[in-house]
Amino acid sequence: MTFPEDIRYTKDHEWIRFEGQEAYVGITDFAQRELGDIVYVDIPTVGQTLEKEQVFGTVEAVKTVSDLFLPVAGTIVAVNPDLAEHPEWVNQDPYGRGWMIKIKILDPMQKDGLLSAAEYRALIGA
Repeated sequence: MTFPEDIRYTKDHEWIRFEGQEAYVGITDFAQRELGDIVYVDIPTVGQTLEKEQVFGTVEAVKTVSDLFLPVAGTIVAVNPDLAEHPEWVNQDPYGRGWMIKIKILDPMQKDGLLSAAEYRALIGA
């Protein structure tokens, strides 16, 4: 499993990579392994402003569906268009091609409540 040091993590197994006032969000390598083969990603919230920890979509694996939680408050400005035809990218490259949404951050201070790579590894026992 990989745990990039340049991103932050949530207890719900999402990751967020900050780029100025915007950020990219997806699920962690641990989460995709636990879910198994991803077959569908449903994100109907593009254009919406959501609070921290609100559900922004779902990810469907062969035998389960899981909610996706927003790591910080923000407006969803884009959804990864490639996941419609390539949901397996979430399994193959969760921190790269498998990103799910891009958001405009509402409160940059919420970053302080997220986990570092070391804290996330400790949380999952890795």
